[in-house]
Amino acid sequence: MTEFKSELLETVNLLCTKEKGILAADESTGTIGKRFSQINLENNLENRIAYRKLLFTTPNLNKNISGVITFEEPLKNKELIDNLKKQNIVVGIKVDKGVKPLYNQQEETVTQGLDNLDLRCQEYYKLGARFAKWRSVLKINKNTGCPTDFAMFQNVEVLARYASICQQNGLVPIVEPEILMDGNHTIMEANRITVSVLTLLYQRLNKHNVILEASLLKPNMVRDGVDLTNTNTTIRDIGLYTDNAIKRAVPSVVPGIFFLSGGMSEQESTAVLNEINKFNLNHKNWHISFSYGRALQYSVLKIWQGKEENIVKAQ
Repeated sequence: MTEFKSELLETVNLLCTKEKGILAADESTGTIGKRFSQINLENNLENRIAYRKLLFTTPNLNKNISGVITFEEPLKNKELIDNLKKQNIVVGIKVDKGVKPLYNQQEETVTQGLDNLDLRCQEYYKLGARFAKWRSVLKINKNTGCPTDFAMFQNVEVLARYASICQQNGLVPIVEPEILMDGNHTIMEANRITVSVLTLLYQRLNKHNVILEASLLKPNMVRDGVDLTNTNTTIRDIGLYTDNAIKRAVPSVVPGIFFLSGGMSEQESTAVLNEINKFNLNHKNWHISFSYGRALQYSVLKIWQGKEENIVKAQ
């Protein structure tokens, strides 16, 4: 049992504050460069700090945001992080090192970053982080049989190892087994795979003695593949299938589920989240909210354009 258990539970309670969610601002230097390219802005340190300052100093940010996932660069910037702490917003950190090919397994991948993760967690804790995030990625492809059982196991196994390391070093782990919406699969197929992955995930988390009460889940919403044609799936259907998947596979002791937007628009991801919460009202098993990146930032970047005179409007 980790010496940090009481603190981990306190962090979870703060993150699961009613009517609040998590801002994912954990873009790597390369990823934020892609975002900046959409507004023709140079990807340099000055602009990255300016943008994150815009986000973190937004008036009344703590009204709807309980936590912010950061990247190493902003976490090491005391001024940026202090803006969050002043608002009692919990600071988090992305600790994975991205996906690499799972060789000899079609186009499947596995996430890297376990080497020296304990030492990095200790450093992040000293810098003020109190929770972490690790993203594993799975793709549905009927033609190649993806995701294979082997790929599912490898990805949830590293999630479980990551989670146990985090808890031993004072960080609440958010486990993120994202099933991409790329492809032409049906919502029924997405539901089946999501249930299988989540079921296997919690088997491995238990095997690694992860304290489920001190962990959080960041799953995908269950929906058709974006390439599927002639579909009549509605927002309510996505909410219903997603609700079905989590109720079948996620233990009730897990305190919070923070959905990723998965590339859906701000409007669609929010509407689906609303539907999921409607279904959950009858059970109230979990705190269900958002952990959005692009779905919170897309309009911000579009309005900001890297110009100081647009900061207030962007916020």
